Amino acid sequence: MELFLNITIVWGVYLGIGVFVIGMGWRIYDWVTTPKSPVKLGMYPKPKTTAGRYLKAFKDTFIAPQSAKIEPKMWFFAFAFHVAALGAFFGHGRLLHEFTPLVNWLGDEGMDTFAAWSGGTAGIIMLVGVLFWIGRRTFGPYKQLSVPEDFLLLFLLFGIIIMGDHMRFVGHIHAETYREWFQSLLVFKPEIPTEILSSKTGWSLGAHMLFTDLFLIYFPFSKLVHTIGAFSANLVRSE
Repeated sequence: MELFLNITIVWGVYLGIGVFVIGMGWRIYDWVTTPKSPVKLGMYPKPKTTAGRYLKAFKDTFIAPQSAKIEPKMWFFAFAFHVAALGAFFGHGRLLHEFTPLVNWLGDEGMDTFAAWSGGTAGIIMLVGVLFWIGRRTFGPYKQLSVPEDFLLLFLLFGIIIMGDHMRFVGHIHAETYREWFQSLLVFKPEIPTEILSSKTGWSLGAHMLFTDLFLIYFPFSKLVHTIGAFSANLVRSE
């Protein structure tokens, strides 16, 4: 298992982050250097003020009211998924530093209970969202519009989430151990704690990070990259 973990939770992490940063740097450079259209691309109705433009772009990006009107079921699952994913993202902040104010308020056991409930809930919501998208792409009219990339992205997301849920509901490794591992990566002195090497949860962590590494590597070259420039694109549509 040690070789597997070295590949997935050490060198794979460096490779994934490196490709992601370089790939996104190239993408952003390409966007910035693309000549601006001499024609206004704003779509009716257009806000009359600058503040209105930014408010509309924010609403269209993060709430997507038009999608809610056109396909409310898809919007509901997508919105729930993104809220849960945002919560999971901030929850992973424990890998950098413990949320001291919460620990002082809840205590160590209370913090662990809160993390278990919030993380578990977010994991279930994200899993339901991905399963909904897989079903949507596999059955019904959207099957004809789906391409292999759609299923590849969903497969990577499913792998990340299902293995993360396995670590949450089956694993017994404390966040402090994961923090020790992750912080060793940050200082470029990678070390895999004994608790991870000797636990079956290590396999779950390795698989979780394998899917994450692949997702990071593929992201700058996938259709999901549009999410990074969504706000700017919506701002252009309201100019």
